[in-house]
Amino acid sequence: MTDVRGATAIVGVGSTEQGQFPGLSANEIAVDAIELALADAGLTKADVDGLVTCQNLRSHAGTDEQIGLLAGLNPKFSATLDYGTGNFSLHLAIGAILTGLAETIVLCYGTNQRSAKTDFGVAVGGGADFKTVSGLVHVAGPAAMAFRRHQHLYGTTEEQLGWISVAQREWAQKNPAAIFRTPMSIDDYTSSPYLVEPLRRADLTMISDGGAALVLTTAERAADRPKAPVYVLGMAEQTALRGDQNPENLMRPWLGDVASRLWSSSGIGPQDVDLLYIQDATSVWVLQMLEWYGFCKPGEAGPFLAEGHTRPGGSLPVNTNGGQLSESYMWGWLHLCEAVRQLRGECGDRQVRDARVMQWATAWGDSTIFHT
Repeated sequence: MTDVRGATAIVGVGSTEQGQFPGLSANEIAVDAIELALADAGLTKADVDGLVTCQNLRSHAGTDEQIGLLAGLNPKFSATLDYGTGNFSLHLAIGAILTGLAETIVLCYGTNQRSAKTDFGVAVGGGADFKTVSGLVHVAGPAAMAFRRHQHLYGTTEEQLGWISVAQREWAQKNPAAIFRTPMSIDDYTSSPYLVEPLRRADLTMISDGGAALVLTTAERAADRPKAPVYVLGMAEQTALRGDQNPENLMRPWLGDVASRLWSSSGIGPQDVDLLYIQDATSVWVLQMLEWYGFCKPGEAGPFLAEGHTRPGGSLPVNTNGGQLSESYMWGWLHLCEAVRQLRGECGDRQVRDARVMQWATAWGDSTIFHT
């Protein structure tokens, strides 16, 4: 694998307000985020020679042609990902820079999914037909089954799982941009009704309108930017294309392969990570990834969470923005914006002191390490 350590850096991030914005299209919101990211980087559109966009879920919005037209960009390299979570889009942009296709790339995502009342009760992806037959037409179903499996194997309790939502709500209370900021105790969590047993409302993501954008460039170009660059230290991906043909598929065992490649490519280990960001469409994915990436041994994530390690002041700050459970659902893009701001020291009351190394991971099989 090509050595990516320190070759590229994020030099700008931009995120719009989150909530409900009737009258604005997803593309308009994405362009607003681009303008914020370029201003943050101290760059203009003339400095950009690459564009990576992300299509909305079950929507034709978000193509590079649409965004380029609205934003006034006509770069030499552009691409659109159908499922462009923050990592997939970022990895594509890193590859484009390393191969010389571009030197400064803007990546963006915008959505009006809340105003448009997008129906998330429809199975998506290559295995959608099989999921529909099984009645698994929302992420809550597979997540509930996955947690039941974790309970069966390790004795994990619902209260232990609840500490994920409670911890992220505590972080969200320190984040003015978060949508859910009402205090929530573990008693509040356990006394709330089930949504899809054993999961409660707090275990599932918050849907909103909003946008986010990043500016990625070469290490050489990053050196003279007005804010501290955040360098890519390592990255890894692993597919799970066979779906339920994979043994223990609900437990996402392929994430162990991603972890091995990630630590190998970056030259560090989980003990070196100061900040952890996990795409948390459900709290269950956080539980699983703490174990697969080696922050705890298999079966030990429940006690680890209950001991408060991921809470403010804990040994492993996780999703300091409040995550998708309390800040907003942006396919993980806001996690990246938050992580960059944390590594720059820009997060006010929720700032983690002396943070230098950050990991960002999605539940689908991709992860990236960054450092300042």
